[in-house]
Amino acid sequence: MMYSLPKALREIGHDTRVMIPKYSSIDSAKFSMTMAKEGLLVPKGDVSAAPENDQMICNVKKFLDPDNGHVVTYLLENEEYYEQRGSVYGYDVDPTRWALLSRGALEFVRTNDEWRPDVIVASDWQGGLIPNYIKTVYKDDPILSKIATAFSIHNLYFQGMFDHRFTSEMDYDDGQSGIPPIGDPRMSKVNFMRRGIRYADVINTVSPNYAREITTPEYGELLENLLQERRSHLFGILNGINYDAYNPETDSYITHKYTAKTLKERAKNKEILRQKFNLPKGGNKFILGMVSRLSEQKGLDILMEAIEPMLDNFDFELVVVGQGDSKYMSFFTELERNYPNIKAHLSYDAILPRFVFAGADAILVPSKFEPCGLTQMEAMRYGAVPIVRKTGGLADSVEDYDPLNQKGTGFVFEKFDKYALFGTMVRALETYKYPKLWEGIQKRAMTANFSWSVSAKEYAEIFKKAIDFNLQSK
Repeated sequence: MMYSLPKALREIGHDTRVMIPKYSSIDSAKFSMTMAKEGLLVPKGDVSAAPENDQMICNVKKFLDPDNGHVVTYLLENEEYYEQRGSVYGYDVDPTRWALLSRGALEFVRTNDEWRPDVIVASDWQGGLIPNYIKTVYKDDPILSKIATAFSIHNLYFQGMFDHRFTSEMDYDDGQSGIPPIGDPRMSKVNFMRRGIRYADVINTVSPNYAREITTPEYGELLENLLQERRSHLFGILNGINYDAYNPETDSYITHKYTAKTLKERAKNKEILRQKFNLPKGGNKFILGMVSRLSEQKGLDILMEAIEPMLDNFDFELVVVGQGDSKYMSFFTELERNYPNIKAHLSYDAILPRFVFAGADAILVPSKFEPCGLTQMEAMRYGAVPIVRKTGGLADSVEDYDPLNQKGTGFVFEKFDKYALFGTMVRALETYKYPKLWEGIQKRAMTANFSWSVSAKEYAEIFKKAIDFNLQSK
C-alpha cells in the first residue's frame, strides 16, 4: 500500500510523500539517499526533565524513487532504536520506536521549510500517536495545528504490544490521558489504535464493509463504542493491487503468458504448477490453491473440519503456500502425509504464489475476518476463481456466482462454519464441470478493476473531508 498508493495519488496531481524509520535492513548502497535534516531534535515529552535531557537526536534522509513515479521517501535515522536492530518488528521497545517515528515525523514537518503537507496519514496502530500529538501536545503550534490527520486502520485486531482483550484495570488506557515520555516503560501499555481513532480528523479502513463491521461487537475488538461515536468520521476504501506487478500478460515469473482472451494458454501453467508441487501429471483434475498466513483469522479452523470429508468424497487437488501458527503447520503436514493429492509449502516464498495464481483453478480464502485481503484480488487478476467468506474486503471484492443470470466473479458463503464452507466448495467443484460457465467466471474475475487509480481518487476525497473537519474543530 505504501508503495502503490502514493504513486497513484501523485498521478492525479497530489504531492504525496512517505516517512518510515531507516531500518538496518535498508541498503544505503542500493538506495541512494541525501541528507534532508541533520541533527533533528525530537522531544521525549518528559516535563520533569531539564530541556537538554528531554531531547533525542535524529537525522532525516531522503530517497527519490525513479521507478515509482518519483515518490519521495523520508527515513528517520536513529542508531539506538532502528539501526542497531536487525528486524523491523519484534522488540519490547517497539512502542517507543513508533512513538519516536510519530514525534520525529511531526518535528521534521514543523522545522522543514521546503515542504509541508495538508494532511498526514497515520498508518495503523504504529502511527496512532500522530493524531494524538497534534490535537494535544501541538494544539497551539502555528504549523502542526493546521495540518489535518487521517488514521488508516488496516487491522483493528492489532492495537499495540499487548492483548487488548486481557488488559487489567490498572493497565487500561482510555486514550485521553497524557502520552508517556518516549522511552518511558508505560508506553508499552498505551493503546495506540484507540488514540488514533479518538483524535484523527477522519478514520478509514481498507474496505467499505470492514468499516461497517468494526462498529459492531462481533468485529469491533472492544473499540466498537468509540467507533460508533465517530461514525460520521469513519470511511471505508477498498485497497487496490499493483496492476503492473500482477499482470499475467507480462509476468516474468510465469512460463506461459495469457490474457482473459487467451485462457487456453493459462491451462499450460496448470502443468507447471503440478511440476512445482510434485502432483501427478496430466488430466484436468480441479486444483484448489491456498496462499495465506496460517492463523486463526484466516478461517483455518473451519477448513480443518471440512477438508477431510471433501477429500474423501470428491476428486480434486490442493496446494498450500504459507507459514504461521504451529497448530496449522502441523495440520497441513499431517494432511499431506495422508493424502497424495495434497501438497504444502510451509515457508515464506515471494514467487511461488504467482505459480498458484496462474495455475490453480480456484483460490480458497475462508477468513474469519478480513479487513481487505489482497490474495483474492491477485488471484482474480490471474484467472484463479476465489472461494471466500462474505466478510470485510472479501465481500466488497468478490461477487457470488449466479448461474441463472450468469453473473459473479467467485463463490461466496456467509456463515462461519464447516457446513457453509463445505457446500460452497462443492458448488465450485460442480460448476467446474461446465467449462464454458467456468470460463465466464474467470473472464469476469480477470476484468474486475482493483487498480490503485480507483482507490486514490476516493482517498483524495476523504483527505478533503479531513481538512474540512480540522477547520471546523478550531
